[in-house]
Parts: sequence; C-alpha cells; structure tokens
Amino acid sequence: MMTETKMARHPDGLAGGTGGTLPDWDLRDLYASPEDPRIAADLAATQARAEAFSARYAGQLAGLSGAELAEAVGEYEALQEAMGRLSSYAQLLFAADSSSPANGKFYQTISERVTNISTHTLFFSLELNRIEEAALTEKLRDPALARYAPWFRDLRVFLPHQLSDEVEKLLLEKDVTGHAAWSRLFDETIAAMRVTVKGEELTLSAALNKLSDSNRAVRQAAGKAVGEGMAKQEKLFSLITNTLAKDKEIDDQWRNYPAPTAFRNRANMVEDEVVEALVTAVKSSYARLSHRYYAMKAKWLGLEKLEHWDRNAPLPGDADKPISWTEAKTLVLDAYGAFSPELADIIKPFFDKNWIDAAPREGKSGGAFAHPTVPSAHPYVLMNYHGRTRDVMTLAHELGHGAHQCLAAHQGYLMSGTPLTLAETASVFGEMLTFRALLNAETDPARRKIMLASKVEDMLNTVVRQIAFYEFERKVHNERRNGELLPERIGEIWLEVQTESLGPVFHFDDEYRQFWAYVPHFIHSPFYVYAYAFGDCLVNALYAVYQESADKPGFVAKYQEMLAAGGTKRHKELLAPFGLDASDPQFWNKGLDIIAGFIDELAAQ
Repeated sequence: MMTETKMARHPDGLAGGTGGTLPDWDLRDLYASPEDPRIAADLAATQARAEAFSARYAGQLAGLSGAELAEAVGEYEALQEAMGRLSSYAQLLFAADSSSPANGKFYQTISERVTNISTHTLFFSLELNRIEEAALTEKLRDPALARYAPWFRDLRVFLPHQLSDEVEKLLLEKDVTGHAAWSRLFDETIAAMRVTVKGEELTLSAALNKLSDSNRAVRQAAGKAVGEGMAKQEKLFSLITNTLAKDKEIDDQWRNYPAPTAFRNRANMVEDEVVEALVTAVKSSYARLSHRYYAMKAKWLGLEKLEHWDRNAPLPGDADKPISWTEAKTLVLDAYGAFSPELADIIKPFFDKNWIDAAPREGKSGGAFAHPTVPSAHPYVLMNYHGRTRDVMTLAHELGHGAHQCLAAHQGYLMSGTPLTLAETASVFGEMLTFRALLNAETDPARRKIMLASKVEDMLNTVVRQIAFYEFERKVHNERRNGELLPERIGEIWLEVQTESLGPVFHFDDEYRQFWAYVPHFIHSPFYVYAYAFGDCLVNALYAVYQESADKPGFVAKYQEMLAAGGTKRHKELLAPFGLDASDPQFWNKGLDIIAGFIDELAAQ
C-alpha cells in the first residue's frame, strides 16, 4: 500500500477527548474489537475464497483472454484488500500497546492466518510474470485489463529476481518465524524499556524527548540514561541486527540482487544511479550544511564543542511555548486550507472522526506514522504529541501522508500505493506549508530566527541524518557478508557516520555508540531511510516551482493530480508537469540549495 508503516498503537481505540485533550484513535471502522465476530467470519470467508481462486486459476493464466484475466486480477485485488484489512487492524492494535500480551498474541495469530491464506494466492503474481511479453501485451489491449497496466509494469520489475513457486511459498510461510518474529521481538523490547532520568522512570520515547529540553543538565542526564539503557540491551539488539542482515543476505543471494540496497531501489521504482546521485550530492554538501550550521549553533549556545545531547537543544531565548492540541489542529488546517481548501477538507475528518492517536503512553510505539489500511476504509495517524513546535510539524507531516492516501484510494488496493520515495512528497510538502504559515505570521525578528533555525534542524534531520543512517546500514550489511559483527564494531560504524555527517564541532561520549539500536527502520524496513532525503529535496524543488509560479491555482491542480495518481506513474512522469527531473544530477543540488539558503539567512542575522 501507500507506504510501509512508519513505526508505532490502542486496543479498542475508542474515541478520546476533543479540544485540548489528546485523542486516541477509533479503529471501529476496521473492526469493533479483537473479539469482533466479523474477524473470524472474514478469516474463514477469505480462506475459502482464496482456495477457490487457486483452484480456478492456478496454471491457467497464460490461456486466459484479456477480459478473463482482468476478472482474475479483480478477484485477486479483492482478496488482497480483505487480508489487508485484517493485517492493518492487528498491526494498529499492536502499535497502540506493544507491551500487551493479548495484543501480541492477536497480532501473531492474524499474521499467521493471513500468511496461510496468502499461500493460496502467491502463485498469481509469479505465474503472471511467466507470461511472455508479447502475449501479455496482446491481453492488455482489453480495456478492462489495461486499467491494471501500471501494476503489471511494476510487477515485472521483479521478474529477474523471482524464484520457483515452491521456494517463494516456503519463504512466505517462514517469514512469520523469521523476519516478522525478530521485528516483533525488537518492538516488544523497545516498548518495555524504562530508563531513569534525574530520578524519574521514563519510557524510551519520553526519555528521547528530553533530549530537546532547554536545560542542558536534563539533556545530558537523558542522553546518558538512554545510552546506558541501550547498552544493557546491546547484545540482544546486535543479535537481531546480525540475524536480519544475514537473513537479507541469503534472500538477496537467492534472488541475485547485486547489492544489499538493490531490492529497496527496485521496490521504490527508482534507478540505482538516481539514489547514488542523491547520496553523493548530500554527502558532498555535509560541510556547507550540517558542519556549518552546527558550528553556528555551538557559538549561539556558548560552547566550543557540542555533545550528542546538544544536537536538538533549543536555542537561547527559545521558550518553545507549549502548543495545545486545539491550537495545533487550527494551525495545520489553516495552513493546508490556505494552499488548497480541498486538502483541508480531506484532513479535517482525521480530527473530527478520531483517526489520530496522539497521546503518549506506556507500551505505545514511539515516533509517528500514517497507516493507509485499505482503500475501502481510510488511513490512521499515530504520533506522540508533547506540545512542541516540532510536534506540530510532525502532525502536518503525517496528515500529508493521510491526504495522499485518501486522494489515491480510488486507484484501488493494487495501485493506490506509491514507492517510498514518492510517498514522502505530500508529507514534506504539508510540513513546509505549515512552517511557512507560522513563519509568515511571526513579526518578532528574534522569534523568526529561532523558527528558521528550527526548520533548518528539521531539514538536516530529514536529509543529512537520514543519508548518514543509509550509509550506516550500507556499511553494516556489507560487512555482515564477511561474518557476524560484534556490538563494538556496529558502534564504531555508527560513530564513523555520525562524525562524518555532523562535523568536527561534535564530541561523542562512549554511550552514544549504542544509539543506532533504537532506530526501528533498520529492523522493519532496511534502507527505507533515504526516502526521507529523497522526499525533502524533491519537495524543496517542488515548493520553489510553486513560489515562482504565476498560476498558483494551476500548480495546486497539478499537485493534487500528482497525489491522486497513486502508484500508477513513476517519478519522471509525475515531476514532468513541473519541469523537474530527478535523474538530472543537478536536481538534488536545487533542493539542497534551499537548506543552504536558510543557513545563509541565519548567518547574516
């Protein structure tokens, strides 16, 4: 679907408060509760339907007419959506409270049942890929099947890496005791962790939030507590990382992927050279972006060196006045509405109908995500709202995902999802809209400087930090192919990429070498992280076109059309109406120049 869930939520998800009270989400649009009799009925019906589908179509696809094949694809899509609804509900419950044994059991049970059902439909995509190109082209002349042409196009990207039906079935069935099981162990371990900061026992998410505290002593205490907490678990986290890297290597070798990053690039429908151009451009800009900015920040803070716990420190004079949930809602809706009333109307139900879970609590996954669920329902947003400006930006970001998913839902289950590289477009654009609205409304020069610096830091976190994460993963996976990595070696790699990306102004204490272990993307979705940098640079270039556009309504219409395309178009087609081309090496520098320009503006003040 639209995007791999961006990590993290509440058993029945019943409606929470309104106004200033942080909401819990209402999951009843999927199922009423884990005991809902519709769950058992849907499992049974989908199982029977999948078995009938296999009996009718397995081994027969090449001989079907275009119209008959279109009917088969339609049935396959309906089966995928039925399984997607079940899986989404279980995943959202588990994210709401990963510490609940009942949620863990329910999540595992649904995962196993859905995997079992999937074994009856697995043949379909494999057999479709074995149809000769000329024969498939002829079938696609039928209008009913032609609708699915983009799906066939993307499916055939994986043809060179496809294994026999028996091996594919084995890998699918073993995933619940392989990657999925290790991921669950990671999630449950993180959710159960508690660290003590200045005598207060906190969840890991709450402790990490303290790294943005205005009091340096609090930040230091939080940094050391998190480091000590991760150190206690480093053997387990290293085992999980080593095991999953080896698991991926085995899969890559069987499928003849040339590099650990190759599968992710193909899944993102982006060329290897485009990703390398992005990575090269960002790394080449470390000095003019992160190194320069953090050297300035050290001076503002009156420090010769920054410690890792100073990276997200508020600037002097930044009280970061708490922003209530009601204020945050108004800010985001107004920012979206000023750009497009239609977009504001799309995100408004997220607030009105409790499609957002915002309250921090024990057992809840950290971070934030927008889960698309299925087109016949609607997305849900998870975040941990602490009342900071950064949380407002996160809300704007995730609602961008939600709007994107809603606009693309008409494409259906198979084609509404976008590659990760494009899935970040609407989210980062929505974040930019909200930031610009806040900045334009601020008249105090000192406050504007603080806001601009905060935005630069967010952009550095999205671009520089994520590319550093990508380099960390690449080094770990490449070295793992020569044997298991000791925890100390993983920590060394982490410090290498952090030192390179953040610059010489930083000093890293020993406890920081374990901080790699809390990043869930490394576990759930290897090499996911460069999509953030891709999306941020793309949006910077896109927003520059919007600012320069003489026809603002025309731009908005093209922008919404781009989002509504879902996964039916590749990045070249989607960006062409705006005069942009991500395969152009200079494209990335245009996006990076926006960040550099903000830093120039700060330096001049």
